[in-house]
Amino acid sequence: MSSSGGARTGPPVRARGPAVHEWARDLAMGMRFAAGGGREGWIRTALTALGVALGVAVLLLGASVPSLTAAWHGREKARENLGQEHPPKAADNTTLYTSADTVFHGTQIRGRLVRPDGAHPPVPPGIRRLPGPGRMIVSPALKELLDSPGGALLRERLPYSVAGVIGDEGLLGPQELTYVARPVALRESAGYRIDHFGKAWDSPPMRAPVVLLVIMTCVALMMPVMVLIGTSLRFGNERREQRLAALRLIGADVRTTRRIASGEALFGSLLGLAGGAVLFLGGRQFASPITLWDVNVFPADVAPGTLAAAAVAVLVPTAAVLVTLIAQRGITVEPLGIVRRRPPLRRRLLWRLALPALGTVLLLPLSWSGPWTDTGLNTLRLAAGSMLLLFGVTALLPWLVDAVVGRLRGGPVPWQLAVRRLQLSSGPATRAVSGITVAVAGAIAVHMLMTGMQAGYAAAYAKSGKLPRVGYWAEAGDWPHARRALGALRATPGVSAVRGVIDAPVDRLPRQGEGAAGGANVGIGSCAELRRLARLPSCRDGDVFVTDARSGKAGRPPLAPGAALDLAPPVADGTPAPAPRPWKIPATARTARLASPGDGPGPFPAPYDVLATPAALDPARLPAPLMEIQVDFDRGTPDALERIRNTAARFDPTLREYSFLDNPHDQQLSSVRSAIFIGSVITLLLIGAGLVISTVEQLHERRRLLSALDAHGIRRTTLGWSVLWGTALPVVLGLGLALGCGLALGTLLLTMIDSSVTVDWLVVAGMAGIGAGVILFVTLLSLPPLWRMMRPDGLRTE
Repeated sequence: MSSSGGARTGPPVRARGPAVHEWARDLAMGMRFAAGGGREGWIRTALTALGVALGVAVLLLGASVPSLTAAWHGREKARENLGQEHPPKAADNTTLYTSADTVFHGTQIRGRLVRPDGAHPPVPPGIRRLPGPGRMIVSPALKELLDSPGGALLRERLPYSVAGVIGDEGLLGPQELTYVARPVALRESAGYRIDHFGKAWDSPPMRAPVVLLVIMTCVALMMPVMVLIGTSLRFGNERREQRLAALRLIGADVRTTRRIASGEALFGSLLGLAGGAVLFLGGRQFASPITLWDVNVFPADVAPGTLAAAAVAVLVPTAAVLVTLIAQRGITVEPLGIVRRRPPLRRRLLWRLALPALGTVLLLPLSWSGPWTDTGLNTLRLAAGSMLLLFGVTALLPWLVDAVVGRLRGGPVPWQLAVRRLQLSSGPATRAVSGITVAVAGAIAVHMLMTGMQAGYAAAYAKSGKLPRVGYWAEAGDWPHARRALGALRATPGVSAVRGVIDAPVDRLPRQGEGAAGGANVGIGSCAELRRLARLPSCRDGDVFVTDARSGKAGRPPLAPGAALDLAPPVADGTPAPAPRPWKIPATARTARLASPGDGPGPFPAPYDVLATPAALDPARLPAPLMEIQVDFDRGTPDALERIRNTAARFDPTLREYSFLDNPHDQQLSSVRSAIFIGSVITLLLIGAGLVISTVEQLHERRRLLSALDAHGIRRTTLGWSVLWGTALPVVLGLGLALGCGLALGTLLLTMIDSSVTVDWLVVAGMAGIGAGVILFVTLLSLPPLWRMMRPDGLRTE
């Protein structure tokens, strides 16, 4: 029976969580411990800070991409005008403007020609005033090239005196080659009139291979960096636990020790955050010499957004505290030492297989659906799928290590010692090796993608540039002007053949309505030029020929003598149709067979339906005639291509060139491959340094056992070999997983761009060799501490 006069008991009082000041106090104490831990403490803190600094620098670099591209496109838009919807009339504030781009030894040079109409013409950014006649303003890089001995041929092509240098606000990057010139004479038809600079347009989307490469490079860099940051925050964990046991001995509770441990990790992460900012600010100064896909930027452009920088500054220290708290959950800090209260884990395979399987499920439809299409959903699926695949490899590694070492029996004594150690605790080794696995797998996949792209570009340029040929096109004046251009090119050293015509699209009359096959093309030239295009029975000025260009093509019957044509066909861009300009093919026109059916000399292969001499059809009657020229040359003649370009520029600097002789992608892809390989090597070395710390700390934890083995006469070489095998086993298994994952991911990526699967086995062998080097690196640096601990006096105790 209960006593009626007993005191009533209320509900139990819940323990309140620690106040903010307690967190601040304990975190500050942990930071003081990390800062005052002596030489060994500072070494551990420095390695933690170094790993975090590298990760922070990469994160800040990735966060800088949006602002970098915005600044790059912003300067391009500010200095350009692609033509106004309603062109202004000549006035005091207008100028005639046109493009005069050229290529010099495979390098693109941007050129703009101006002819002011008055005293106050528009001026692009970076230039105070437009140059005078016969003068030009150049970028610093172009001035340096022109002044160099190798720029002699380019000086002939740009016969203007240098009047100044373009400022940074008028350049896309410090290495850009560009100029603004004012020729002595500039034809009205060669350009268009503008009254301002700065034109808003949507930048063209990147091509599919480039999009895949950018996404995969970010993933391949970010994943090992995230693993490296997580691994770096656990450096010195065993020594930290001993210090926490001492704190428990003097009265600190478990929660206090966890907060103090978080403070120690927080100190290293804050140092790494500051070091990463310094590394980023110093590293971006090297952005100027780097040019990738014609993109070159100023160091100031490489700046993360405010929100992204704040997120990195908050998330990295927060991650340090969370990683430490999670690591402390598996142990109990007692006054006399650490108790591992977590039972031996049985690593589950199902969820570890689910991660790479889910990543593969996301990636497979992208490879089955044909060539890559750049959409937001596809980008998200590619990034998520590749990250899951890479992260799944890191999840599989601990299970694989346990599964392999759990079945190993027998062997030499060093081998048995290493295997037994991994059987007891493989966690620290696999955590460090997981970074190696991700870095190698990502590097192999990206290198496969770039190798396939490089081989594809090389094959395309080898096929299209097999015949040494270059073409030019520009708005045509009259036939004598085109004839002089053809004569000048034929007189250039190294030229073997030249052909050219003036051509334009025309329309059949009467029109048969929208969608009818009424379009046609007409080519105008002298009899000598027309004979280079077709087999003519006979020819004199005034003749007209109809061709067999449309023979065999359904719905497009060939033209016949007497047919009516409109020389001013409507343009399919929404602009009002021009007034018709009817012209009738003479009844005396004869039939001619094209020498290369459907292949004109210009950049747009034109099936010429009508060939006419200038006396029969004046080019001035056409609204927008083009002069199209094709030049064949001898590769054996030194600088034949550059001399052809000089002749074309001397005759008409507005001639546009088209050719497939210069492959700019080969050197660009090689530089990216080298950069990624170097980055992978640096990452592997840093992970190897973390593995050294982890190995030494495990040796220190077993120092009494090592002393007992030494007292029993075990040789140092035996234990040295055991360290080697203990490091080699996880690394070899990790490299095997990385090889399989990297090859699978690279194959999927190459399938997405319809490229043949190409493996750069030198890179694979190099990565494997670096992995072996990491094993040797860890072993050699672990031997001195091992030998210091193998002393009988280590058995003394109090």
